[in-house]
Amino acid sequence: MPDFSALTPGLEGHATITVGEQHLATAVGSGIVAVYASPMMIALMEAAAVDAVERLLPQGHISLGLHLDVTHSAPTPPGATVTATAILKKIDGRKLVFELNAHDGFETIGSGQHTRVMVDKARFEARLATKRP
Repeated sequence: MPDFSALTPGLEGHATITVGEQHLATAVGSGIVAVYASPMMIALMEAAAVDAVERLLPQGHISLGLHLDVTHSAPTPPGATVTATAILKKIDGRKLVFELNAHDGFETIGSGQHTRVMVDKARFEARLATKRP
């Protein structure tokens, strides 16, 4: 059985970007206004969760996103810096539950909850290989 004891509630991860043209709703197809896109914010939040725990997983294990419940509550213009924070709130077997927050230097622009699951990487890749043509 792998040792997951390095994972404890309270672990925190961060991810930061400067909003560029490629991060806008108009570029990713999620809207018609040139503001930071919700899918990009969600990806940044997931990156913060990965930052919180991935280095602490036993060798040969990874975490995968399982569920997101996120609100994008304020717009962010190009050029702004967005920082996402993920705090590990609960461990339930192989599931890791995070509290998420994103801030653009002016205000909170998003928040929510994210669940990741810890898996054996080799087993996951073997399963994935069965789906390749």
